[in-house]
Amino acid sequence: MNLVFMLEEPSMKHFLAGFMSRIVPDHFSVTYLVHEGKQDLEKSIPRKIRAWQVPNSCFIVIRDKDGEDPLVLKNRLRALCAERPETLVRIPVHHLESWILGDMQALATAFNKPNLVAMSGNRKFRNPDLLANASEELSRLIPGYQKVGGARTVSPHIDFERNTSRSFNLLINDLKRLAAAGAA
Repeated sequence: MNLVFMLEEPSMKHFLAGFMSRIVPDHFSVTYLVHEGKQDLEKSIPRKIRAWQVPNSCFIVIRDKDGEDPLVLKNRLRALCAERPETLVRIPVHHLESWILGDMQALATAFNKPNLVAMSGNRKFRNPDLLANASEELSRLIPGYQKVGGARTVSPHIDFERNTSRSFNLLINDLKRLAAAGAA
């Protein structure tokens, strides 16, 4: 099976690539189609889906919520994927940084900041999908945090069972389901 991720930006590719081998079997192929922002992603979805010639491929579109109503956004993205209605659409609520803040232990380990582990019990970090300013919170916790480098650094430490982001867990459950179906 070939998993084809259509992504809004490079940081998501580095985040996913850091743990994908822990989810999908070795015989899976993973392709990352990285775009230059949400408008570029949305313009290219129908064209790339239509032109894709690799058999046994599953598309997964990931785009940040960015203040939009997630159901309206998801329906709009699904409409763009009309030629492949089985395409998975996942929305990090609000941004990729919410998924990273969902595992404070991974963040603490990746940046050698053990004091961050205790913060996972803080009310505002219990459900990181509710943080409208996840990027700012992450920059406050890790001064100088850079999106691509940070995603690459944290990703190998992400624990699927520990992460508290509901939107992240939806993606992980989908990937595990695809991996189990592809292994059969």
